[in-house]
Amino acid sequence: MASETENIKYEESFIKNSRGTKLFTCKWLPANKEPKALIFICHGYAMECSITMNSTARRLVKAGYGVYGMDYEGHGKSDGLSAYVPNFDHLVDDVSAHYTSICEREENKEKMRYLLGESMGGAVLLLLHRKKPEFWDGAVLVAPMCKIAEEMKPNPVVISVLSKLSGVIPTWKIIPGQDIIETAFKQPEVRKQVRENPYCYKGRPRLKTANELLRISTDLEKRLDEVSLPFMVLHGEDDKVTDKAVSGQLYEVASSSDKTFKLYPGMWHGLLYGETPENIEIVFADIIGWLDKRASDGNGGFESELNRKEDGFTLKE
Repeated sequence: MASETENIKYEESFIKNSRGTKLFTCKWLPANKEPKALIFICHGYAMECSITMNSTARRLVKAGYGVYGMDYEGHGKSDGLSAYVPNFDHLVDDVSAHYTSICEREENKEKMRYLLGESMGGAVLLLLHRKKPEFWDGAVLVAPMCKIAEEMKPNPVVISVLSKLSGVIPTWKIIPGQDIIETAFKQPEVRKQVRENPYCYKGRPRLKTANELLRISTDLEKRLDEVSLPFMVLHGEDDKVTDKAVSGQLYEVASSSDKTFKLYPGMWHGLLYGETPENIEIVFADIIGWLDKRASDGNGGFESELNRKEDGFTLKE
């Protein structure tokens, strides 16, 4: 399916992952010009790309970027049991394979490539970087799940019991906890849209999924110093879903020489589309400003050129 509105060309398609599961993919491109760089979206838990991230993608295309998205297995319009993540590493492999293949197309080889990850998508992003440390030119992490906020977790005894049960009844939806939609999005109309979106999962987390999210976030928190790509991390000061202190820690300990941390007073978890219009403008001015500065900096500069040569890419002089 393809459509064009407001000088934005939008296309949807399906691919199969290495396990034979059908995955939904989409892209938003400027209709009449080459994008100045490519941005790859990693969406959050229980969310999807084509509807929830549409406003984000369109803002980025209007700023001159090409944007690609995909729904993970068990999410959105992709196949698989809804919101079931039996193995987070497989999910990351799927995203890496698809997004890498786009970057390696002839027409994209010289374009800079950035990752944008929201919430659980921030964890996906960091694991994509860990998998190919030199491949990505930069990243925007929006309220990343490097640690699940204490308010969202069951108590340690419950976690211990549930972890054991996850091997026995992995798909059961019995994790106690708060309503994430109510906690993540400040604007009531956005909560309503997410609740009415048939492609967003609204049930309790499945046992194995919750276990995987806990495993991955615990692992990421211990290895923040390994993050070496240029990045910007954004967090709302009143976020009760992911831990803002760990975003601060990422900024402090990451080995990246180019890193930025923005903490927004009074803002919640859903910074890209769940805030007031004025707050969303502030967030996107920061994101696009950060991207523009780097995308225009000699199209990646010396380091980016070296990366491409190592990837087997050749650049025009």
